[in-house]
Formats: sequence, C-alpha cells, structure tokens
Amino acid sequence: MGCLATFFALFLGYSFFGDSLAYQVLARKWRPQIFDELVGQLHISQTLLNALRNDRTPHALLFTGPRGTGKTSTARILAKSLRCPKAIDFVPCGKCGECEDIAQSRSLDVVEIDGASNNGVDAIRELRESVGFMPSSGRYKVYIIDEVHMLSSSAFNALLKTLEEPPAHVVFIMATTEVQKIPNTILSRCQRYDFRKISTRLISDHLTEICRGEKVKAEPEALWAIARQGEGSMRDSQSLLDQVISFCDGELTLTKVTDALGLTDRTLLTETLRGLSTRDTKAIVAVIEKIFESGYDPLIYMKDLLEELRHLLLVKVAPTRAEDLVDLPNEEIVRLKELAQGLSAEDVHLLFDMALKGAGDLHRAQDTRVVLEMILLRMSIAPRVQDLAKLVATGAVANSTVAPTYHAPAAQALAAETSPAKPAQTSAASTTSATAPTAAAPTASSPAPIKNYAPVNHAPVATTSTSGAAAPATAQGALNERWNDFVDRVRKVNGLIAAQLDQLHLMGLNGQELLIGVSEKHQFLQGQVNDVNFQKKLVNYLNTFWGPGHSVKVQTANALSTEKATSLNPVALQEKKKQDDHAALVKKVEDHPLVREAKSIFNTQIKSIRGSQS
Repeated sequence: MGCLATFFALFLGYSFFGDSLAYQVLARKWRPQIFDELVGQLHISQTLLNALRNDRTPHALLFTGPRGTGKTSTARILAKSLRCPKAIDFVPCGKCGECEDIAQSRSLDVVEIDGASNNGVDAIRELRESVGFMPSSGRYKVYIIDEVHMLSSSAFNALLKTLEEPPAHVVFIMATTEVQKIPNTILSRCQRYDFRKISTRLISDHLTEICRGEKVKAEPEALWAIARQGEGSMRDSQSLLDQVISFCDGELTLTKVTDALGLTDRTLLTETLRGLSTRDTKAIVAVIEKIFESGYDPLIYMKDLLEELRHLLLVKVAPTRAEDLVDLPNEEIVRLKELAQGLSAEDVHLLFDMALKGAGDLHRAQDTRVVLEMILLRMSIAPRVQDLAKLVATGAVANSTVAPTYHAPAAQALAAETSPAKPAQTSAASTTSATAPTAAAPTASSPAPIKNYAPVNHAPVATTSTSGAAAPATAQGALNERWNDFVDRVRKVNGLIAAQLDQLHLMGLNGQELLIGVSEKHQFLQGQVNDVNFQKKLVNYLNTFWGPGHSVKVQTANALSTEKATSLNPVALQEKKKQDDHAALVKKVEDHPLVREAKSIFNTQIKSIRGSQS
C-alpha cells in the first residue's frame, strides 16, 4: 500500500505541479531532511520531523545553544512547515506567499519578538491579548521570541500562564544562548532542544557549496581556515567568507585568507612541530624570525600551537580514528602521523605542558615577543621523554652511552612487575662472600654499581655448625616468637595482665617450667610478679593457651642483665620484628630489576623513610 500511495502521489504531483518544487520533493523519495539549512543538527531535525508526522507538535519549544548554530533559522523553517499550504510531508515549498512572508518577517500569523528590545511586562501583556485571536489563515499561529533570556522577571511571570495553558492554535518558539538565565518555571513548560557547535568539516563542506553557487574559486585549505576560525558557528564562518571574498576579488587562496584574517600560517606550525620533535634549536630560531617578520600575534600563535599539539597527541594515541577525532584536512592528518612516528606520547605531553604554561605567561607578559622566544627555545632544548619500561625490556638503558635522558615515570610497569627476583638472581646474591664484598664488572644485563653504596650482607645463616651455636639461637628466636604471641593473646582477654607481661622477660623454658625475670629498670614490678594471685592467673593463661601442666619461676632483678632483658622484652621484640620487616621490604624493592636500572641511570640511592604512614 505504501508503494502504491507513493506512485499515485508522484503521478498526481506531476499532473498538477509538473516540474514544480513539490514534484521535485516527491521525486527525491520523500527525503526526511525537512530542514536542509540545518547543518550538523540532525538530532533536532529528526525529532521535529517525527513530531510533525505524528501530530505531536509541542505548544512551546526552547532552542538553546552557541551563537550561529541555526536556532532562529530553525524556528522560521518550523513555522514554514506548519503554515505552508503547499507543504508535502511537512516540506515547505519556499516559493508560496506564506513562505516568502515568513522568510522576510512580515507574516501576520508568525510574530517575531526581540527579547532584548521588548523585555518589559507590557510587551508580554500585548502578546497575551493577541494569543486568543485565531490565525488569519492556516491552522497555527506561531510566536518566535528571540533572545528570550533578556526578558525581565515580571515579563517571565506574565508569560507563565500562557505557556502553561495556551490555545490549541498557538505555538511558542523561544531561542536563547544563555539558558541558565531562564527561570525553571519557564523551562518546565517547554520542550528543550540543545544545538551543538558544528564541526569544522561540515562547515567547510557547506562553504564549498556556497562558493560553487556563487561561482567563486576557492582552495580547500582556504575554506578550512575560514571554517576553523568560525569556531563551530555557521553564521560567523559565512560572514568571514563574505569578508574574504571581498578582500581577494578573485580566487580564494590560503595565503590571502591568512593575510585577510590575520591567521597563523599552517605550514609555520608544521615547521614548529618538526623543529620541536627533533630538538632542532636552529630551526626554531628560524621559525621565531618568521613569526615576527609576518607580524603574527604571539597569543594567537601560541593558541594555535597548543591546538596543533593536541592534534598531534590524538593522532599519536589513536591513529586509526584520527579523522573522527581531529577536524583537519586529510593532508594535514598525514603530516601529523609522520611527525608522530618519531615521538613518544610522553614527549608530546611534556611539550604540551610547557606550551600551556607558556601561554599563561604570555597573558601576563609586558613584552610578549621576548617571552614567546624563550618559550620556544626552552621547548627546543627540553629533554627527550622515553618509556623507562620499554628501555629496560630492550636493554637499551644498559647499552646506552649517550647523554642522560629524562625518563617518564614507570609506575604502571613497577606495579605490574611486583614478583620477586628470579631464582638465578637470588642464588647468585646468596653466594656472595660476606667478608669480601667485591662488585662484579658491569655487563649489558647488570647495571654498574653505584658509588658510596655499602652492599648489605645477605649471606644465609648456616643450618649446621660444629659449635652448636646456631641451633640454640634458632630455638631462642622461636621461643621469643611464641612468648610474644602468648602476650598478644592474653591482651585480648585481660589488658592489665598483658601490660605487666610486656615488661617481663622470658629467660628460658625447662620442660613446662617458665623462667621469668624482671629487669632493674622495672623492678617496681617485682612485688606484683611474686604475688600469688598474679602467678595463679598467669599459670591459668599458660594452661589455657599452651596446654596443662605449666608452672612459673621468677628470677631476681640482680641476676638479670639489663641488656639481655631488653633483647627479650616483648615490646622490644615487636619493635625488632617491625624493623626486620621494614628492612626486608627495602631489600625487596632494591632487588627489583627496574629499581636497579633506575639507580644505575640516575646514579642515586633509595632512602627509606619510616613513619606513621609507612
């Protein structure tokens, strides 16, 4: 049925209209783009088209967005679609008297109000009085209020009731660039449509069509420069195009457009990036001479350089999506890809940060020329940034004999490689002599030793000894750990007893009899320890945690060495354990391959800082 209806419509259209605009619209297969003048606003044109087709036209619409994006033009086109008597599928003919009257703002039923000059309550009262009258022709009466944010508070209040319950034949269309100034009571009664900035590529294509219609020869690079200067505004770009056409009086070239608008030559920006990428100071000096010989504004040049560095970074990190992310001609994108091959992403980040800081200095500078020269020269001698993880993986760091290079932080690589050293490295470290710590000659895989760095003796403790001294030491350490654990368990049950045990010292264990002593420093605890109730509680805890049958023997303070007592004190044992754990952590960090490479590169040492946050 749909195909049959289309056929009859085409036939009737040709019969009645011949080669008229209505038949041409039908012959184009009922194309859905009713707002051909809207460039880059497909989300709005499609929504309005569906609303018209389904007879769901809202009684109040609010168009908001940057300047020159088509808000007022869309309001007029929508008014034509609602009132054109020859509209087919809501496509206005553009030739009838109604369409011409709306285009020239002289229609009686399409009232345009400038909110900037008619912002008082009296203008809104007149609007409210005229709303009740039916249109002179057609179905709808349209009110277009431009710059609606300029209305006063009393005018907005007078408009509230009309917006809330308007007559069925009235449609309000409001346009503004500052939607934040409109009261929420007005916003809640409107359908809001947000216009976006138009991409440079779409503006350039539209300017090409205008030049083709006006029979003006123009280079694509020249139209790109005009579109880029428009900053997403079609109206601004068209105004600049008209200005440049008058200036050139002939073919539009990039050189003429640059001279007419005072823009930065794109080739000069390319030369700047090439000199910065190769750290060629002489090339940068030549660029500086060209900048001031051509009379470019340093602020505009630095702004363009920042934008070009941004484009270079996007092309570097996402080369396959460069055409979507960067609004540049394909030729410039190809040049940026060639420059990006010799740079790392970190290097471009460094150049962008330096340029960004320099742009801030230019705004505060009294002599912008001197500041711009110093910025570019400083960027031309900046250290090259390389990926430390890649250099270590390829062995380029150990084999390199060039001047020191600034390396980007390799935090992610360090976090990813937190596994301990390889077994071969551990065994090699364990066989190092403790009495003669001779450093091995540096090779391609092992970095050179750092000067003034005392190596830590990691010789393992012998498991067997003829003197039998190692075994008692190991047994004493295990006993200390067991005693410390016992005190911690008592602390969870009885904090007072645990506080007293913290100052006692386990001298030995004979079967199930514990020898406990008190140092001279804490001899005030002697009476408490000798108390029968204290020893009874202590024996109960021992029988509970260590098993039944334990007893306690207290040694006098004179027979206990203070130095030995301190070494066996639970508090001292805990502190010693923390120190041992910290030393083991530092050793693990120092043995990491990347850390050893970093120490070799920067000729430095790792300083351990212990504190409450360590």
